Amino acid sequence: MSSASVASRAVRRVVQGMPTSDGAGVKLRRVIGQPQLPDLDPFLMLDEFGTDRAEDYIAGFPDHPHRGFETVTYMLDGRMRHKDNHGNEGVLVPGSVQWMTAGRGLVHSEMPEQQEGRMRGFQLWLNLPARDKMTTPKYQEFGPERIPVATPAAGVTVKVIAGSTAGIVGPILQPATDPTYLDIALAPGAQFTQELPPDYAAFLYVFEGEVSVGEETSPVRTHQLAVLSEGVQIRLRGASPAPARAILVAGRPLKEPVAKYGPFVMNTREELQQAFADFQNGHF
Repeated sequence: MSSASVASRAVRRVVQGMPTSDGAGVKLRRVIGQPQLPDLDPFLMLDEFGTDRAEDYIAGFPDHPHRGFETVTYMLDGRMRHKDNHGNEGVLVPGSVQWMTAGRGLVHSEMPEQQEGRMRGFQLWLNLPARDKMTTPKYQEFGPERIPVATPAAGVTVKVIAGSTAGIVGPILQPATDPTYLDIALAPGAQFTQELPPDYAAFLYVFEGEVSVGEETSPVRTHQLAVLSEGVQIRLRGASPAPARAILVAGRPLKEPVAKYGPFVMNTREELQQAFADFQNGHF
């Protein structure tokens, strides 16, 4: 085996998103957090939502609690208002990112700020290490004008949410998992190489067109997630007649026990029971 093939990441497996609903009936596609792919340490869940039908999203996500992890919401189209029981409130617009650290607990809602039109985006759940699970809740929120764009090669545009590409550094920082989160647009045949720490978990989720990974002959298609092998870089190529678009996400695995139930993610069953008791007693 050549050193190039060892260094470059390949597709370990391909997972298809599973249609489901969440909140008060919002229709979405669950990719991580379903039977085919329960999790991918440190990633706990990935949902893609995308529809032009208001009835698929209008009910939104009314008040619900979280403890012990982070939620990352990336809006592609549409507007979503968020509020929590600590007094935080804002509106996510197209191209904006909210990185919420739930920490020791909060109760929040995410409701559409529109009655019609397209709503599209992603929500990723990212685990926190045991030492940070009871930290004070906080937000890192950035409008589209604060997400830098790199053009590392001809026909390639990368929105850098976290991590770095071609010297462009994203605004999100999380030392525990050191994430990379890129929104990559590839013209047909365009090629892009991204360096990654070799032992970090990584996935590619294609949401428009098709993308080839490394030497793979079969491209990753729309609404498919490729779990990637280890390696120091990943090589991508636009493989469809029309432009392709995908998110590339990587992070340091925590390698800790996970005890999760619904909106709580802790390390032990006892901590989960405590989370339920704290929530019921109004301590969030």
